[in-house]
Amino acid sequence: MAKFYGKVGYLSTEETSPDVYSEVLTERLYKGDVLRNQKRYQASEGLNDDVIVNNSISIVADSYAYENAFAIKYVQWMGVLWKVTSIEIQRPRIILSLGGKYNV
Repeated sequence: MAKFYGKVGYLSTEETSPDVYSEVLTERLYKGDVLRNQKRYQASEGLNDDVIVNNSISIVADSYAYENAFAIKYVQWMGVLWKVTSIEIQRPRIILSLGGKYNV
C-alpha cells in the first residue's frame, strides 16, 4: 500500500465585508495511505480525452477535518489537484475518493 502526504483543500464561504461573501480556499497537510490507484480516460468534446482517477486516499484526520469534512474540495496528489467526489468517515480516518482534475 502506497503512502500519501499532501495537501487537502477546503472551500468555505466567509463574509469579507457587510453583506459581501467570498469563497476562501484553505489548505492543510495530511498523511495517510493510497487505498486504490486507478486511472481511466473519458472522451470529451475537445481534442484530447480527460484523465479521470478512481483513487481512494485514506487520511489520518484531525478535529478540523471532521468539523469541515463537507467543505473538502480537492487533494493534491502526484503534483496535481484532484476533485474529491465522495467522503467516508471511518474514525480516526477519512476516506476520500478522487475524480477528475480540479480547476482553481
